[in-house]
Amino acid sequence: MTAEELTALAQRMLAGELSPEQLRAQIVAGVAAPAGLAHVTVDVDRRQRCGFPEVIFGEGKSAETIAAIAERLLAADQRVLATRIDAVKAAAVAVLLPGIAYNAVARTLRIDPADAGNQSEACGRVAVIAAGTSDLPVAEEARETLMWMGVAATTVDDVGVAGPHRLPERLGEFVDSDAIVVVAGMEGALPSVVGGYVPCPVFAVPTSVGYGANLGGIAALLAMLNSCASNVAVVNIDAGFKAGYLAGLVATRAAAARGAAPVAAQVDVAPHSPRQETARETARENAGRADGPRSSAAILSAADPSHQGELR
Repeated sequence: MTAEELTALAQRMLAGELSPEQLRAQIVAGVAAPAGLAHVTVDVDRRQRCGFPEVIFGEGKSAETIAAIAERLLAADQRVLATRIDAVKAAAVAVLLPGIAYNAVARTLRIDPADAGNQSEACGRVAVIAAGTSDLPVAEEARETLMWMGVAATTVDDVGVAGPHRLPERLGEFVDSDAIVVVAGMEGALPSVVGGYVPCPVFAVPTSVGYGANLGGIAALLAMLNSCASNVAVVNIDAGFKAGYLAGLVATRAAAARGAAPVAAQVDVAPHSPRQETARETARENAGRADGPRSSAAILSAADPSHQGELR
């Protein structure tokens, strides 16, 4: 129920047209109303409760149902994100509801309200790291989710552990992130490696990419769940949306703590230690070194000489 609808109901009660009991009943009915859609309850109040609007899961829904839900969200001045939308269904939705932005790789569509241009600029910083190009559909779903949330997303693709030199070469692109999404199939080793480089949450996404013993992503899932990196948490197989959403929540809270975003419940964030700042500067320098990146041991030694020789 929108603010305008609540105001109209309150005015009717003040005018004597509704009793307090009737007002309460209509408010409850308005929150749970199907919004004119058969078998659908559009949760237009989710943004007020949770910070972001309801997201449409496209599998099993017709183009007509998706378009109708999107129209209801847009009428409430909310951004629309739909996931798991194939190209045929996206084309059908576009006929019913022009102005969609469709990502064929991610299988997502987004629609912004008419006044989206007046909304605040992207806030927070999240990196989306993909182990291989076969993982891109899941990584792109995470990136599209972050774009819908208004969070700035950096993509780092094809840096899996089979080419161990690739990740350190690009460390400067993600070491300052508020949160990181790491997408990997096969044996799922990359999130642990990334977690060892950064002082932020790493949301690991196992994918179903791999051969027989990969077991549709279960092998990667179990490997990630057993990560020895303390900052790694794991979501479901192929769940790019979930990882993107969680990382986006962290990033918007971090941005609010820096005074860059209007989030209601602000959090305290401890300042970076001198050692962390030195490591960041070293990582940035490594990104542009002609002779290649320094090792993690060299980075830590430069940050704090007392750590020389401690790495095993």
